[in-house]
Amino acid sequence: MTVAPALTALRVRTRPLRLDGPLLDVLPGRSGELCWVRGGDGLVGWGEAARFTGTGPDRFADADRWWRSVVAGLDVRDDVGLPGTGAVAFASFTFDRRSPGSALVVPRTVVGRRGDRAWITEITPAGQPQDGPALPVPAPVRSAVRLRYADGEAPAHRYRTAVAEAVRRMRAGELDKVVLAHDLLAHADAPLDPRALLQALARRYPTCWSFAVDGLVGATPELLLRLDGTTLESRVLAGTMWPSGSGTGGTGGTGGTGGTGGTDVAGALAGSAKDLREHAYAVDSLAASLRPLVAELQVPRRPSVLTLPNVSHLASDVRARLDPARPASLLTLLGAVHPTAAVGGTPTPDATAVIAEIEGLDRGRYAGPVGYVDADGGGETGIALRCAEVGGRTARLFAGCGIVAASDPDAEVREAAAKMRAVREALED
Repeated sequence: MTVAPALTALRVRTRPLRLDGPLLDVLPGRSGELCWVRGGDGLVGWGEAARFTGTGPDRFADADRWWRSVVAGLDVRDDVGLPGTGAVAFASFTFDRRSPGSALVVPRTVVGRRGDRAWITEITPAGQPQDGPALPVPAPVRSAVRLRYADGEAPAHRYRTAVAEAVRRMRAGELDKVVLAHDLLAHADAPLDPRALLQALARRYPTCWSFAVDGLVGATPELLLRLDGTTLESRVLAGTMWPSGSGTGGTGGTGGTGGTGGTDVAGALAGSAKDLREHAYAVDSLAASLRPLVAELQVPRRPSVLTLPNVSHLASDVRARLDPARPASLLTLLGAVHPTAAVGGTPTPDATAVIAEIEGLDRGRYAGPVGYVDADGGGETGIALRCAEVGGRTARLFAGCGIVAASDPDAEVREAAAKMRAVREALED
């Protein structure tokens, strides 16, 4: 573990703010954009008051201990008192425990909105002056640039080979499902502006959570865990269909049956035995991870259908209540549930071992938890899907498909390419 903690206690001041425009418009463009926004509500931030970085199987527990130590030394005045006010840290964790890059970032400035109320939070070392509630004038957002695409670590031909090997192993009875990922590089003729990608994704997918942490920028439809007091919520997505001829595939971690020529995509998906079985794997995996840690657990008997632009997913909203006698923080719970079957496979330990052996890709923080944590140990996180790592003139895009014994390698290559179009089209807006 590597930690760069605050050198002194932090002073936190949250004040009401009049905010007429979108949250994303206040990001100043100084680099280091931080974001967790859905439908106009959420948080954006910039600057850095403190940071944790970690690697290894204990990265969630290490992050939790570090965040508790920071919170213990805070001097807080919160004049708003809503979820997301006071001290927060934006979080992004790697998919694989061996990959470096897991981080908590405590910004110097946070702007938030919930409904008709907005606020600004300033976080500074004790004794340093604070700027006050005025917002900086943002630099102009750099518009679309010309892009050239190139193979990443796992080009399409290697991805096809990995899928074929996974299918062989599943037909031999080694496992039920594995999620394999594929990457693609986009090289621009000028530096990329993460704010432009954020804004384009938010316009295209307003019901998803738009996020940015340490250059990982995306929009995910999958709520991993939300903890508010003792109330815990999760939205599991697994099983995907879209109309034949649609240019958009499913989310990065959910498997897809493919396009359907009919117009009733939702009805076809709800009646698909293959997709229902895949969805049950994901829900059962999450429930098994949470059950020892909660007092009550509510799992829907059947999933609903979540419809996004050109794609539909089977969705189950899982709810739980923590035992007040055995409190758990959001970071502790993340360590218990990650990786889920929706982004790893089933059985998950076997699937992740297969991923490490045949995928040929360091996913980094793709398919890992992303979101924010608050000073009470709660917060909100999703799974980092439909995203890219953005730095300088390069963006690294990711997509993944759920592979089962009946999967066709050529079809999975086409599906992964279709899924990348969400970010490709947003980059080109």
